[in-house]
Amino acid sequence: MSKKIEFLFKRPEDSPGYLLGQLTMLWQRKQKKVLDPLDLTQTQFVLLAALGWLSRTNDEVSQVDIARQSNTDRMMVSKVLRTLQEKGFITREGHETDTRANIVRLTRSGEVVLQKALREVEKGDLEFFSVLEAKLASFNSNMVKLIAENKGE
Repeated sequence: MSKKIEFLFKRPEDSPGYLLGQLTMLWQRKQKKVLDPLDLTQTQFVLLAALGWLSRTNDEVSQVDIARQSNTDRMMVSKVLRTLQEKGFITREGHETDTRANIVRLTRSGEVVLQKALREVEKGDLEFFSVLEAKLASFNSNMVKLIAENKGE
């Protein structure tokens, strides 16, 4: 029966989606190893990093800003930020003029854990992607194109 199943790609290695999925799982496993000792999940790290990045130029970062920056669902962002608040890494306060918005800020311990996580994650990324050598910039550029093209879907 399985002989009748037709695939567009002749081999799994010809499928960009399959390869991306495999690569993502391997990369996430490496991320988990460096984030577990810091009591952070990969999603929590992404949202903390987005907050840290946005906070460099904006004193009033909202949950919506974080969701946009990280390409994540607003409801999921709210739940994860609640967890980060319980861990003492962020504070959330009501916006002065927009009652629907929360302003999110890193606490001192949030800054410390984010800085440690950034060092470890960035070091891990350099190791993981080192096989690409001089092609890393091109790889990154192609990922940026894919994100931009598919962001609205």
